[in-house]
Formats: sequence, structure tokens, C-alpha cells
Amino acid sequence: MNNKQARASILISGMHCSSCASLVERELQKEPGIIDAKVNFATEKATINFDAEKTNTEKLLSIIKGAGYTGVPADSVDQSAQTHKHAEMTKNQFNKFLFSLALSLPLLYFMLMDFFMFLPGSQFLLPYMGIISLILATPVQFYIGADFYRGALSAFKMRTFNMDSLIAIGTSVAYFYSVINLYLYYLKNNSLIGIDGMKIPDLYFETAALLITFVVLGKLLESKAKGKTSEAIKKLIGLQPRTARVERNKVTLDIPIDEVVKDDIVIVRPGEKIPVDGVIISGSSAVDESMITGESMPVEKREADHVTGGTVNMLGSFKFKATRIGAETTLSQIIKFVEEAQGSKAQIQALADKISSWFVPAVLIIAVVTFVVWYFFLGATLSYALLALTSVIVIACPCALGLATPTAILVGTGVGAEQGILIKGGEPLEKAGSIDTIVLDKTGTITKGKPEVTDVISVGKVKEKEILQLASSLEKQSEHPLAEAIFSHAQKENIKILPVTSFKAHPGLGIEGAIKKDHLFFGNRKLISRDLGLEIKDYDVTLNRLEEQGKTSMILATKNSILGIIALADTVKDTAKEAVDMLKRRKIEVWMITGDNQRTAKAIAVQVGISNVLADVLPQDKALQITKLQKEGKVVAMVGDGINDAPALATSNLGISMGSGTDVAIETGEIVIIKNDLRDVARALDLSRATVRKIKQNMFFALIYNVLGIPIAARAFAFLGLVLKPELAGLAMTLSSVSVVSNSLLLNRFKPKK
Repeated sequence: MNNKQARASILISGMHCSSCASLVERELQKEPGIIDAKVNFATEKATINFDAEKTNTEKLLSIIKGAGYTGVPADSVDQSAQTHKHAEMTKNQFNKFLFSLALSLPLLYFMLMDFFMFLPGSQFLLPYMGIISLILATPVQFYIGADFYRGALSAFKMRTFNMDSLIAIGTSVAYFYSVINLYLYYLKNNSLIGIDGMKIPDLYFETAALLITFVVLGKLLESKAKGKTSEAIKKLIGLQPRTARVERNKVTLDIPIDEVVKDDIVIVRPGEKIPVDGVIISGSSAVDESMITGESMPVEKREADHVTGGTVNMLGSFKFKATRIGAETTLSQIIKFVEEAQGSKAQIQALADKISSWFVPAVLIIAVVTFVVWYFFLGATLSYALLALTSVIVIACPCALGLATPTAILVGTGVGAEQGILIKGGEPLEKAGSIDTIVLDKTGTITKGKPEVTDVISVGKVKEKEILQLASSLEKQSEHPLAEAIFSHAQKENIKILPVTSFKAHPGLGIEGAIKKDHLFFGNRKLISRDLGLEIKDYDVTLNRLEEQGKTSMILATKNSILGIIALADTVKDTAKEAVDMLKRRKIEVWMITGDNQRTAKAIAVQVGISNVLADVLPQDKALQITKLQKEGKVVAMVGDGINDAPALATSNLGISMGSGTDVAIETGEIVIIKNDLRDVARALDLSRATVRKIKQNMFFALIYNVLGIPIAARAFAFLGLVLKPELAGLAMTLSSVSVVSNSLLLNRFKPKK
């Protein structure tokens, strides 16, 4: 994102279906300076990237208002306030439903009296049904139905149609047709009471009222279900404590968490939540990190260990120095990650959006054709043809299509977050379903990523202690994981570090530098034999023996001679073999990639059951190896630490980065495994595939519902006695949306395979 580019997240209220979201999206994209705009109906949020020199958030809010909806910047709304607002809206919908139901039930009773004359009050009420129905139906039509008229009017102003248009047109046809018939009856008979104890014919007030009642019920159920889909993000936000106890100038203060600054000394007592990220400076404890990593066992913490905001201190008290606060904390990054993921769109959503864009106009055309065919060609009565038209209009709804993808993504990414698996939205979910090859980086992915010095070997006159001193002095300048291991080992041995000049790093090979009068080289075989030109055949037996044990050998040399060898071993993770077996059971081809030589790499690969090994690969060449596999027709996921493997992660079809405990480099992968458990890679694939299956189920149901529902509503099967009343068509329409959301919620029961 360049300096001129900005991003705005805007919460939008008043959208009733995916057509509404498409309308807002189209209007935003017309604004000069908009780079891209995505409106998610399920989350009721717009994510807009724009050129800050050409437009601003105020203009965007104005566009949304002009389209007939209300927008508010997401960062200006507290989550608890948003939850409260959603609860209030749901309560308001419930009250509207009760009011509508109270007026519609008598109308339903009147309708049943037509069929069952023995019902109590039938003989007395029948003549008065017309006027009573008008009185009862009018508040439902124009008070409860006002939202649909407003939405339809806004859409009309934008020269488009939406679900509100369908409901408004469908109910208006039934209501005003009934009003006209009642008026004509009055003109003919000078009375609004049925003659000879009979009801006034051709009145369909109950159709309009019941239709609105069922739609309001559907919206109520949909609202409640959509509220449940965002439970995961609410839980994450609920982890954030509101206050922190800090020590400033030897005084202990309880302050709002927003006032904590970097390097503050924070005090945490047993049972309290840790407010921000930091490093323990005194004390020790066990910390429950399950809410962040999904790991059920408490983690022991002592001085110099990292702690994460939102986790719970179990036993002891300790003090820590705040290192990351506000939006920088791990929890804040995870929340941001999940929010962006849940607001994203899968590629399959493009199909739903395309269908939704022409769906409503197509339905209106079908409805008119239905009326024309029945009335003009098949000789049906006007009321019969109008009821068929109304049924077509109200049974068809793009809502189920609009909810099919986003609700599944909402639930799927939420379930992942609860289990320590962060999935960056719809696209990675879809990609994961087609992966047939996984490339695992060795260091930090298959192994623990914490190598230790196992052997220090002198091959000349220089003693082992001096070999370690020279090597650790050189490595103090380096940032490589092996460097840290050698330097740490020297510290344990109380070895004095010497000053180094002319230091130079050779990525993937080693380092060089001057200590006192000697210019030294420390690295792998390639650096010493190929680049430096020294003969190493005399040491092959020693080097081969170490490498066959899975150890990494580093050679220390001057320009003229070899001084010694230091070997390091990185322990294989306890769960690595099980993880590889899990992937194989899923018919996935597993590869290991490493900068180690073939012999060392093979030793590690054998331990975990991997037969495909890419060894001697420099960091900058890992991406090339991924490309080679892709050219062979493989769909490749790369699993790495997200730091050294960034090019390979980007080149692969799906980048999966392993977090180190709770210290996650979230930006690097499309899927992030927080708790550094390699088995979660297979679990992430399972969850992704389960979510994509739900999306496809939802899409199929939404499409088949309309494909079958519209002909039935048009009374194409009337010759079989299959005739659908408009109010039942409306009920079917509302249930279609609710069933899609409910199907997505079943993902909450997801359990990965072994």
C-alpha cells in the first residue's frame, strides 16, 4: 500500500439482501479514487481501498447514504456497543414480528373459515371479513412493511431492484387488488358487509399480511443466526482486559489498557489476564494460552520468557516489561487477521454476485410472463393470475445466494481461530481444497528450530576451546539461527568474545571476518572447498559421520588451512512424524526443503518418514524449487517460518506459516499456525475443505431452491394439484435463507480427522 493509498472499514446498516450489498459496492466503485470496494452482506461491512488524495471517508459515507443505507466507520464503534446495537435491532425485529403476528393470525383464521365452515364464529364473521381484514392488514402493510417500501424506493432511485422491491411489489399487488375489489363491491352494493351472510369475494388481505409476517420472521431468525456466526470474533475481543496494573516511579497504578506504554513495568497476579505483550523481568508462573493457541496445557513462564496479552496467569505473580501494546499486540493482530478474513470473498462468491445482479429483474420478468400466460392464454381469472404473479415474486430471493459463501467463511475462519489456525479468508480456503503437494521447510517446521552445539573438533594445533571462541566471535555478528546456538554455547562455557572486523555474511554458505591478525572463514563445505578453494577430503570421514547423524557441520578455516569443525543438531519435533503421516493419509505428497547437504537432510527426513528431499537449497532458491514442482503439474503448499521463507511462501499456491508459540508473523502466510504444531497443517486443510463443502452445499441449495421454487410458484404444476399460495411462497423464501445460515453454523461441530 503506497503513501497515498488508504483503507476504510465501514459498518453498513439497512441492507436486507445481497442485492443491497451489490448496489452499495457498485455505487462506491463509481467514485473517482476508489481502488477497490468490497461489501459483505453477512458481516454488514464494507472494506474500501482508495487514493487519499482523490477521496476520503466522509465522501464514502455520503455515497452509502445516497444509496439509502447508513454507514459508520468500523473503528469508531466499540465491539460491545456493536453487539448491544445488534441485540437492540434483533429485539426490535422481534417486537415487529409479534405485532405483525397479532394482526395476521385473525386473518389466517378468516382464511381457514373459507375451508372449514364449522369453525367457531364462521357464520357471524363471514359477512364482516372484508372490512375487518382491511383494518388488520393496513398497519402490517404500511407500518411493518415500511422498511421494504423504503428499501425499494432507494433501489428505484438507483435504477435497480432488490429483495425489498420484490416484497414491496408482491404484497402491494395482493393488498391493493383487495382494496380495489372491496371498493368495487361497495360501489355495487353500497355496503362493506357481505350480503346473505356470505363473504365478499376476491379479497387477499391475509396474503399480504402473512407474507410480510413470514418475511419479518425470516429476517429475525437470520439476524439471530448471523449473530452466532461472529461468536469467534466476539470471544477474541472479549479476551482483552480493560485495565492494567503498572509500576511507575515505585508507585503501583491501575490504569486503562489504552494508557499502557512500551517499557512500562506491568504487574500480574494469580488468576488475572495479562493485558499486553511483554517479557518477564521477575517472578515465574504457569500461563493458560489456550484462548490464543488452542493448546490446553498451561505453559511454564520464567524470567526472559515472552507473555501474550489476553492469556491468563494461573499460579504465581510476576512483573514484565511491555514490548507490544495497542494494535501491535499478538491478540490485536489475530483479531485484525480474523476480521479481514471474515470480510473477504471467495472466488465462488463472484458467481453468486453475478447471479444476484440480474436475479431480481429476471424474476419480475418471469412474474409478468406468468400473469400474461395464465390470464390471456389459459383463461384464468384475474385473481388467479395475480396470485400466481405474486407467488413468483415473493418465492424468489437472492438472499440465500448472498449468504451461502460469507456465512460459511465467517464460521469456518472463526472455528479455525479458536483452534489456533488463522485462515486469511475465502481464497485460501478454496486453494486448500486443491492442494496435492506440501513442501515443509526443515528448520523450525520439522525441527524445533533451536539447534544446539553437539561437537567441537580441532583438526590442527588450535585447541577446541579456541575453535569455539573464534567461531562464536564471528557468529555474534550474524542473525542466523545456527549463530545464536553457537554464541549461546560459548556463553555457557564462559568463553570471552573477541572483536571482529571486516565481517561479511554469505547467505546459505557462511560468514567471514578478521580477528586480530587472522582473516577467518566459518561455513559449510561449499564455502570452504568451492569458494575458498581448500581441500577437505581428509575430513570427509568425520563430516560424513556427523551428517549421517542428522547434524549440521560448520568448518572454521583461514585462507590457507582448516582449523576445526563444529557440529550442531536440531531436534525433530515430537509431533513431526505423526503430522507427516496425517498428510500422507490425506493423499498429499510431502517434500522437505533445506539448505543442509543431502546426507544431513536425508537423516532428518528418514526420522519423520519423508522420502522426497530437496537439499543444498539456498534461501533465495527455495522459490525456484517450488516453481519446478508447479511446472510438473503439482498444486503446492509451502510451510515455513514466514520470515526466511517469504519468497517461497509467496510463490507457492498456498503459503502456510508456522508461528513460534504466540509470537506470530501474521502477515507472512495465507494460513498461520499459531501454536507451532505441524499436525495443525493437516487440520487446517480439513477445516478448509469442510468450509468449502459447506459453501458448495449452500450454493447448490440456494440455486436448486429457486430453480424448483419459481416454476411451482408460477403454477406450472397446477395440473398435478400443486398450487402454492403467496403466503406459503413467502414462508419458503424466508426459510431458504435461514437454512443456509443454519447449515453454515454446523461447521461449529467440526472435528479434524486423525
